[in-house]
Amino acid sequence: MAVSWEEYFRLALQEKLPTKIPEQNPDRLPPLLRLLEKKQELADVDQGLRAQKEALQTTMAVLKQRREQLEQKKQELKGSFARFDKLLQDTEARRSRAMRRAAEEGHRARRQEAEALRLRAQLEELRRERARLQRRLTRLEPCARLLEQVLEQRPEFQEIPELVERFHTLADTLAMLRLTERQRLAQLEEARARLQQLRDTWQDELLQQGQQRAQLLERLEAARERTLHWESKWVQIQNTAAEKTLFLGRARMSVLNLFQLVCQHQRQPPALDIEDTEGQLEQVKLFILDLSAMLASLPQGEPEDPAP
Repeated sequence: MAVSWEEYFRLALQEKLPTKIPEQNPDRLPPLLRLLEKKQELADVDQGLRAQKEALQTTMAVLKQRREQLEQKKQELKGSFARFDKLLQDTEARRSRAMRRAAEEGHRARRQEAEALRLRAQLEELRRERARLQRRLTRLEPCARLLEQVLEQRPEFQEIPELVERFHTLADTLAMLRLTERQRLAQLEEARARLQQLRDTWQDELLQQGQQRAQLLERLEAARERTLHWESKWVQIQNTAAEKTLFLGRARMSVLNLFQLVCQHQRQPPALDIEDTEGQLEQVKLFILDLSAMLASLPQGEPEDPAP
């Protein structure tokens, strides 16, 4: 743990100064002697401080020189480390270049070895091809003599290559004709298959259309039956409506007659429209209710004998 210079000086001064001043009786010493003693003590303390200061300065100078030496060694070590790092980098670079060259040399050697093996295999293949051609030449020598004899018999051909070219042309033409024949046969088979498919499709469509026609006829018959049913319903509805209309007319006439009788009984002119059947019924209803209330309020007496 670092200690500040002020703390260091304070501790050193406490170590150098006397910890306890001997006690003297002030009454026994004269003032001059006490002053001299004090001056002597101050001189001793001042001398001790100067000695400590000189020692401290010497120590500081030694520490500064040591620090400078350490800094110089540090710089030297940094330089040494830098040179060592550079040396390591150079060594690593040389090693990498050497390994790369060795790898390239190995790759080149393997490639050359593979090329040599390929050339040997190619040479062996060429030798086998030469032997095969030699055997084929030996085998085709009778054919060559036969071609020479044919060439002598056919004066339109001057050399054997012309005869061979003519043979190849005829062979190519025959192969083309056979290919054309196979294509025509394939097209014919395809046309037959399409014709059969069309026949099957036509029969299926004819059967499907027959089924649809039967379904449509059934739907038409059902529609006709529904039409007859709804026509009879309509006639019945019209008849019912006529009957209801007639009944409604009679009812309205009856209500109108009752309303007129009520108005005559009340001796009031009709205040409602002739078409207001509901209002007329309401007036008749009120009249009947009033009449019923009036009859109910009358005393119940014995019925009178009818007049002779």
